[in-house]
Amino acid sequence: MIPTFVTDAVSLAAPSWRPILLHGLQAVVTSDPEYLPSLVDGSFLPTQGRLFAAFAQPLESVRYVLVGEGPYPREDSATGVCFMDGAVDELWSEQGLSKRVNRATSLRNFMKMLMVAEGLLPVDATKGEMIAGVSATARANGSGFIQTLPDLQNNLMDEGFLLLNAALVFRPEVAPAKDAKAWRPLINTVLESLLERAEQAPPTLVLWGKIAQWLEELEPVAGFPKAVAEHPYNLSFISHSGMQRLFGPMKLLHLR
Repeated sequence: MIPTFVTDAVSLAAPSWRPILLHGLQAVVTSDPEYLPSLVDGSFLPTQGRLFAAFAQPLESVRYVLVGEGPYPREDSATGVCFMDGAVDELWSEQGLSKRVNRATSLRNFMKMLMVAEGLLPVDATKGEMIAGVSATARANGSGFIQTLPDLQNNLMDEGFLLLNAALVFRPEVAPAKDAKAWRPLINTVLESLLERAEQAPPTLVLWGKIAQWLEELEPVAGFPKAVAEHPYNLSFISHSGMQRLFGPMKLLHLR
């Protein structure tokens, strides 16, 4: 049986995803009958029933599936949406990036990669005065730049991103890789459903980090174009040419 709190969480997903998620949850139960009930016995992130918040992006709108590792390990940060830190609002400050962005290492490096990709920073100068200069431009009246993390999330949604984590939950006593393994049957079902949309080409899988890349073992993954990189908490992500080519033309730092 699927616990009620899990089926209730499906209601936050777009209607097009709900039967798919229920089918995927049944696959999770078949693979490990004890896994979902085990979530009831302890605490996990995200809270507030946001297990499937990423699936607010309708199935028919998905052009990219960005897969990270798992939720942020802080309650105010874990939103159920990959990489979107709920503790962050403002992106910029007089010093450059805001304190909240700098605390969220992955988000900070993603922002720096976007600045390089959009030609706002040289790849070998992504600190200090150089970022402060970009920030001053961004914060000026009428700059056309996004100002908040919700602005960035909206731009990603407009581009058709499904912002998914390989592990849908974070539990401090459980290794993220173990939780990610438990959710693989659901992820597999999601990918199969995306491939079944006969009228459209499959979306691009964007896999960040080792846990996300383990999804390449799933059979449906062979049918998708892929863009693969180290996780953004690595400094080397900033200079990843493949990510710059993918995200640069999207101009995510600019208001739509």
